Amino acid sequence: MADHTSHASHRPTGSEPTAPAGPGGITVDDVREAQKLLSGVAQATALEGSRYLSELVGAPVHLKCENLQRTGSFKIRGAYVRIARLSAEERAAGVVAASAGNHAQGVALAASLLGVASTVFMPVGAPLPKVAATREYGAEVRLHGQVVDETLAAAEEHARRTGAVFIHPFDHRDIIVGQGTVGLEILEQCPEVRTVVVGMGGGGLAAGIAVAVKALRPDVRVVGVQAAAAACYPPSLAVGRPVAIEPLATMADGIKVGRPGDVPFAIVHRLVDDVRTVTEGELSGALLLCLERAKLVVEPAGASPVAALLSSPGSFEGPVVAVLSGGNVDPLLMQRILRHGMAAAGRYLSLRLRLADRPGALATLLGVLTVVDANVVDVGHVRTDPRLGLTEVEVELHLETKGPEHCAEVGAALREAGYDVVGV
Repeated sequence: MADHTSHASHRPTGSEPTAPAGPGGITVDDVREAQKLLSGVAQATALEGSRYLSELVGAPVHLKCENLQRTGSFKIRGAYVRIARLSAEERAAGVVAASAGNHAQGVALAASLLGVASTVFMPVGAPLPKVAATREYGAEVRLHGQVVDETLAAAEEHARRTGAVFIHPFDHRDIIVGQGTVGLEILEQCPEVRTVVVGMGGGGLAAGIAVAVKALRPDVRVVGVQAAAAACYPPSLAVGRPVAIEPLATMADGIKVGRPGDVPFAIVHRLVDDVRTVTEGELSGALLLCLERAKLVVEPAGASPVAALLSSPGSFEGPVVAVLSGGNVDPLLMQRILRHGMAAAGRYLSLRLRLADRPGALATLLGVLTVVDANVVDVGHVRTDPRLGLTEVEVELHLETKGPEHCAEVGAALREAGYDVVGV
């Protein structure tokens, strides 16, 4: 990857000359045309400052709130541009897509706005709110397959059988130029920006932003972020071509992609300065921070840039713009993620310990926890484990705590009181 470190002075975006074609044959003028096409369709989403992140990074940090975009993510941008540029014959045949969430909703709404029939294949286990939203935006939803690869194969077969146009989530130039309008907005809203941080799955959003930003401000660094469990770009960039991986389970399902797209890869390889990975704990911590500090509901994939800032705050030159790419998260998943994030931050502690099975033993234990000000959320008992003695009971405790130091204080108090903690 090229390391773009030139420090060109900023000029207003409207004064830029026509740019030569870049990787994939896409220019900033293509992105400008997409911006005109999206006028009145996609919102110019807010850019919100974050005092907490700014203090952590040591420079201004702004959040680009695509989680507040129509359909709850940036996907409407690329989907609308792609469908709007179909011929009359192609529109008459309808469109088809495969997605577990954001792309599904973007295609459904874009097709409805353009009067085009849409069919969206979704996995059988897709969250019910996302399925319902896709239907409400006007698509015919078909549930097929247990994983997205099976769903994708069904959508492609439908396209071959019916003649419907398959709308790829990231591997098409019209999708990329639509997503690139986010980059134009960032430069308009924060002309002094030095670093843009954006989550990456197949690479469409990062590629589009890079085309726009690097053409107008080559001094600005563009940093991509992937979930460590599903990071297909690092090995691909290492060999200079897209390679497939077997992604592992990750809460960031919006960027869980096994292989970069050919079109975005060419752009990312040339224009994106760095690609980093973040852990599941960092993702959940970032989501919790967005909710508590910024009062923004963000899905794990959308919080990945914040996770990168939290994991290495001193490595980003400011001002920084972190793109919150989406906010569509199932409430039940949100509950689990928040608990995960609280545990990672030392604010939720689970313990297992053994007590003598006699009256008053649990009350004595709870008294110890009261002294150290640990709030008991839940208590469970196990009496049938063969590893327990005849007069023993195992107690599982879930506690609200105040941080790592408080967790250590709770553990020390239990040990001092003579309790044997057998699991955390």
